[in-house]
Amino acid sequence: MKRVYLDNAATTPLLPEVIDTMVQTMNTTFGNPSSTHAFGRSAKAVVENARKQIAKHLQCTTSEIVFTSGGTEADNLILKNAVHHLGVTHIITSAIEHHAVLHTVEFLAKKRITISYVNTLANGTLDYQHLETLLAGSNQKTLISLLHVNNEIGTILDLEKVIALKNQYKALFHSDTVQSVGHFNIDLSILDIDFIAASAHKFHGPKGIGFAFFRKGTAIQPEILGGEQERGTRAGTENTAAIVGMQTALTLCLRNLNDDIAYLKTLKQYFITEITTKIPNVKFNGVSAHLNQSTHTVVNVQFDKDLPMLLFQLDLKGIAVSGGSACQSGAHKGSHVLQSFLNDAEQQNTSVRFSFSKLTTKEEVDYVVGELVGMVY
Repeated sequence: MKRVYLDNAATTPLLPEVIDTMVQTMNTTFGNPSSTHAFGRSAKAVVENARKQIAKHLQCTTSEIVFTSGGTEADNLILKNAVHHLGVTHIITSAIEHHAVLHTVEFLAKKRITISYVNTLANGTLDYQHLETLLAGSNQKTLISLLHVNNEIGTILDLEKVIALKNQYKALFHSDTVQSVGHFNIDLSILDIDFIAASAHKFHGPKGIGFAFFRKGTAIQPEILGGEQERGTRAGTENTAAIVGMQTALTLCLRNLNDDIAYLKTLKQYFITEITTKIPNVKFNGVSAHLNQSTHTVVNVQFDKDLPMLLFQLDLKGIAVSGGSACQSGAHKGSHVLQSFLNDAEQQNTSVRFSFSKLTTKEEVDYVVGELVGMVY
């Protein structure tokens, strides 16, 4: 049976070079980076070299990178640190954020932190005028927390516009960049973002490793206690092999980034053309069919009927896709992102997220669309 993986927004396959580097590291650099003997010093050097390379890619300093277990921990560390140690009493976010942010701000709301939600427009984009209204109407120390690239519908946040507003109203700005690091050029020497979160498994690295960026001059206090690792900001023995794997994956993804983006935009447009030609009644949720307003890796398709067995049928054909974010799998809940802007009738229709990587081929797209035709009609 043919196997096609179009769920890259959930996780990506490891690149062979990443696996090779990790295996080599596990074989040769098994010391504890906190140990003072030669084995430990060797591991520490490897970890710090990886940090240096990641910082170089993002145009920031090594002291601004904190390794975490992934994007969820990074979001938690940033948001809780902002409230507990930076004096933030007001968080502005949106209803279409990842649950790593939404559930954390809901927790913080119980600590008497004011939470405001930016309106979502009918096309799934955010209302920047409403964001400004929220900022202008607040006399509290405010943190803006908005996704750079939405994990379900692929909408790209206008970073420059949000940065201009955060500077105008003297707020802090955190962006969950889990879906954009490794897929876009992010230059933190130019983009005045205070905090970002990233996760290696979204750009062909290993699971269970990521990082948080804290702009220099921002005090960081640990949420996980028990050791002085990560310059005292995150206790726990560093996962040396995973850190090296993450750095290798990021280096590889950025090496030919412009060519990869061009290829994926062409592939995405091909998918859109094929599916609209062969299944004419499909719609695209949000602006996910727009090549500039949404990421080149995601298309969110709405069929004109309820197809409750569609994901199961696709799986039987070896096709992996998602009805929402992977974090909701098995929860039997509709997408909170789609619910925020689709009407009741549209929500009754089946929506499927197709997400690509640079490893996806045109032949795989042909196979998926061909199978869909038989399942929809």
